[in-house]
Amino acid sequence: MAERLDEQTMALRVAREFENGMVVNLGVGIPTLTSNYVPEGREVIFQSENGCLGYGRVAQTEAEQDFNLINAGGQFVIGNLGMCFFDHAESFSMIRGGHIDLCVLGGLQVSEKGDLANWLIPGREPGSIGGGMDLAFGAAKLIVVMTHSTKENEPKILKNCSYALTAPRCVDLVVTDIAVIEVTDKGLVLKETAPGWTAKEVQALTEPTLIIPPDLKVMSL
Repeated sequence: MAERLDEQTMALRVAREFENGMVVNLGVGIPTLTSNYVPEGREVIFQSENGCLGYGRVAQTEAEQDFNLINAGGQFVIGNLGMCFFDHAESFSMIRGGHIDLCVLGGLQVSEKGDLANWLIPGREPGSIGGGMDLAFGAAKLIVVMTHSTKENEPKILKNCSYALTAPRCVDLVVTDIAVIEVTDKGLVLKETAPGWTAKEVQALTEPTLIIPPDLKVMSL
C-alpha cells in the first residue's frame, strides 16, 4: 500500500473546503492546523469557543506569540485586523444560534449515518466532551478529519459507533489520511483517494460498503 498522508497534508486538504467569507470553528488537534492553509485570496473568519473571532494562522516563531491569544487547542495564533473578543456565553450563542458556517473536528469513530464519537475511549475515563456536542449540532456543516484506521489497523469508519457519541447524524464530510468520504442519505460516497491508494484498498479499511462514483478522483494537493 502507498504511504498515508501526514497531519499537515490532511489539514491542507481540509482547508480546500473553506469558502470566501465563511465563519469557521476548529477543534483541537489536526483541525487547528488548517488555519495555516487558507487558500490565497480567500477571507476565512475563524471563531473559537474560548471567545475570539477573526484570528489567523498558528504562530510560527516566538516573536509572533502573544500569551493572551490562543486557539481552542491552546496554540498561540496571530491576530488579524478586525479581530474581536467576547465571553463564553456570547461565543456559545454564536454556535447554538447557527452562526458557524463550518466546523472541523477530530474523530475517533464515524458511522455510516454520520454519527460522531470523538471524546471518550472506553477504559480511559474520564473524558471531556468540551464544546464538541454544541459545535456538531450547531454548525451548518461539519467536517471530521482523522486517521482512517487505528494503530492496530482497525476501521474507524463503522456501520455503528461503539464509543459514546458526541452527536448523531451530524457529519457531512470525512477527510482521512487515505480518502475523502461524503456522508449522504444513500450511504458513504468515496469522493477522493490519497495518491497511490485504490478504492479497493480504502474499502478494505472501511467497515460500511462505500459507494464508488464513476468520477472518483485522486486528491489534488
